[in-house]
Amino acid sequence: QAQLVESGGGLVQPGGSLRLSCTGSGFSLDTYTIGWFRQAPGKEREAVSCASPADLSTYVAFSVQGRFSISRDIVRNTVFLQMDRLQPDDTGVYYCAADRGSLTAQTMCTSPTPRFWGQGTQITVSS
Repeated sequence: QAQLVESGGGLVQPGGSLRLSCTGSGFSLDTYTIGWFRQAPGKEREAVSCASPADLSTYVAFSVQGRFSISRDIVRNTVFLQMDRLQPDDTGVYYCAADRGSLTAQTMCTSPTPRFWGQGTQITVSS
């Protein structure tokens, strides 16, 4: 059964760093456009960052520019979200997603209808 499995969430102090991982099971992520999304308590889900293999484009939400970066490890069939200088507003459940590789990163992030969603991992930024 094809699925995405996330890991790396937890509690971190403001200014700290975390790296989230999302591993594909049952399919190869290298041909998929991938993305990270998050949902804070009481708020709608929002895009964080996406990356496309078709045109090698990436999209990073303004709120996390300069602090978060997306990458993938083809050998490990894993997507990462490196998060630095975390702030309390970054608190939420983070989800990875994958969709057809022809999508640009911007389309994935701004109009998400992914084929696969991960189960979500909680990030709490608090002192």
